[in-house]
Amino acid sequence: MNTSSSDARQAVSGLCISGSQALIESFLIEGVDTIFGYPGGAIIPVYDALYDYRDRIRHILVRHEQGAVHAAQGFARVSGRVGVCLVTSGPGATNTVTGLADALMDSTPLVLVTGQVGSSLLGTDAFQETNFVGITQAVTKWNCQVKRTEDIPGAIAKAFYIARSGRPGPVVVDITKDAQCGTAPFHYDKITAIRSYIPTPEPDMACIEQAAQRIDRATHPLVMVGQGVILGNAEKQLHEFLEKSGMPVASTLLGLSAVPTDSPQYVGMLGMHGNYGPNILNRSCELVVAVGMRFDDRVTGSPVHFAENAEVIHLEIDPAEIGKIIPADVPVAGDVRETLPLITERIARRDHSRWIEEFRQCARVEYDAVIRKAVHPEGGRIRMGEAVDAVARAYGNDAVLVTDVGQQQMFAARYFGFRRTRSLVTSGGLGTMGFGLPAAIGAKLGAPERDVVLFVGDGGLQMTIQELATIYQSKVPVKIILLNNAFLGMVRQWQQLFYHSRYSYTEMVNPDFGLIARGNGLGYRCVEQRGELAEAVAEMKNAPGAFLLEVRVESEENVFPMVPAGAPVSEIRFE
Repeated sequence: MNTSSSDARQAVSGLCISGSQALIESFLIEGVDTIFGYPGGAIIPVYDALYDYRDRIRHILVRHEQGAVHAAQGFARVSGRVGVCLVTSGPGATNTVTGLADALMDSTPLVLVTGQVGSSLLGTDAFQETNFVGITQAVTKWNCQVKRTEDIPGAIAKAFYIARSGRPGPVVVDITKDAQCGTAPFHYDKITAIRSYIPTPEPDMACIEQAAQRIDRATHPLVMVGQGVILGNAEKQLHEFLEKSGMPVASTLLGLSAVPTDSPQYVGMLGMHGNYGPNILNRSCELVVAVGMRFDDRVTGSPVHFAENAEVIHLEIDPAEIGKIIPADVPVAGDVRETLPLITERIARRDHSRWIEEFRQCARVEYDAVIRKAVHPEGGRIRMGEAVDAVARAYGNDAVLVTDVGQQQMFAARYFGFRRTRSLVTSGGLGTMGFGLPAAIGAKLGAPERDVVLFVGDGGLQMTIQELATIYQSKVPVKIILLNNAFLGMVRQWQQLFYHSRYSYTEMVNPDFGLIARGNGLGYRCVEQRGELAEAVAEMKNAPGAFLLEVRVESEENVFPMVPAGAPVSEIRFE
C-alpha cells in the first residue's frame, strides 16, 4: 500500500478537480504505485494529469497494449496486488482482449481503464470508437462505462473491490473523454460490500464435519492443490492441514509453489505432462481432497475415469466450480483460508508414509524412464530439460519462474523447483503464446527483490518481442532463457505423435536473436555446446542488467510423460 494514499485523500477530498485527476487520486487511495499502459487520443487527458504524479506513480510504457495486460498479470501474480493498465479507445482497447481473457481464466486481479470517445459521439462510429463494454462482457468479471466526471471515483472503488474480492479477476472501466475533462468535487469511499454480490460463501458446518469424518477414515487419500491456495494467501493453513493429516499432496500447474517441491509430502504435478505417480495412482485413491482448483481438462483427462474409485471433497471459493467437471461428494464452498482450519481442527493426526512411499516408487520409475534422459542426456544436442535444470541449480530453485506457453513451459514446470510461494507465473487456462516476456517485466517490477527468470520458445518470443524495448527503456533486469528449437515445438510434438509426423507449417526460420537483443540493450550469449552451458548460465546470472541467453536445443525433443488428450490420466505414456 502506498503510504501517501491517506494523505492524498485528505488533500483533495471535497476539492473540485478534473475527472482525470480524480482517476489518479482514486488509484493512489487504492495503493497503486505502478501502471502499465500506452497513450492515445481518447486517454490523453489522463496522461496529461499523470505527468504531475510522476513522483508517486511509476508508469511503464509498453510497446503493445496486450503487453500491458500481461505485464499487469505478472505484477499481480507475484505481489498479490491488483495489476493496473491504462490504454486508449478503439484498437488500443481491443488489443487488450487476449490479456483480459487470460486473466479471467487464471483468476488474476487487474483493473483496466480505457479511454472512450466523448459521450455525444457514442454510437456514431466515431474515429476509434468501439463498444468495448459489449466486447469485453465475456472476458471480464465486471465492466462499466463512465460518462460523468462525478461517477469516476465510485466506479474505480467498485472496480478494485470486485477485482480483488472472492475469486479474483479482470475488470474494465471505460471512461468517455468528456468525463475525463470535466470537473467535479472529489469524494472517494472504499467499497467493502455490494448488494447481491457475495464474493465468499459462508462455510456449511455440516459439510465441514463430513469432510473431517471422511478424511479420518481414508487410507489412500490425495490432496490436490490449485492456485486458489495462493490467491487466498492460505499457504500456512495448507501446511498445517498437511502436517496434521499426513496426506500426500500434488499440485496443478498454477498451484505450483504453494507447497515447496522438496516437502516430504509433495508427490508432483498433476495432469497431461505431470508426474507419473499422481497420475497413475489416481485410480488407487479412495479420497481426493481438492483445494482451490477447478479440475481443468488438462488435469483430469477423461473426467469419467478421473478418480473413479474415490470420494471427492472439493474446497472452492467459487460455488460454480464445485461439481462442474468432477462430482463432489462433499462440497465445501468458501475461502480456503477459513475452511481448511475448520477441517484441520476436527481431524485426527495421521501418518500416511507407507502410501506416500508408493508415489516415491513411481517417481523412481519416472526418473529411470524419462527424467534421467531429459536432464542428463548422453550425446546429441542440448535438451530443454537439462537447460532448465542448469538454471534451476544456479538459482538454488529460489527464483520467480516465468514461462511462455509450449514445450518450454512444461519442461520448466517439471524441472524447476520451488522453495517459496508466488514463484511461478505462467498462462494456464488460455495458454497464451506471447504471455511470457511482458509477464516477466511485470513480475520483476512486482517483486524487485527477487530474481526473475523467463523460459520462452522461439515462437512465443516473437509474438511479443517488441517488449524487449520496454525492458530497455524501463531498465528491468529480467533474465531470459530462449530455448530455440526452430519449431513450434508443442504443435510439432502432436503432429509427430498423432498426425504421422506431418509437420505442417510448424518449422520456424528465425531471425538473428543476438542482433535483436543487442539492439534493445540486452546482454546476449548463444550456446550450442553442452560443455558451455553452465558457464553461460553463470554469465547470465551475474550480468547486472537484462540478459538473453539463447540455447539452441534438440529440434525434435518431446515432453514426456504425456497423457493423450481426452484419455484417462492412468494411460500416461513415457514415449
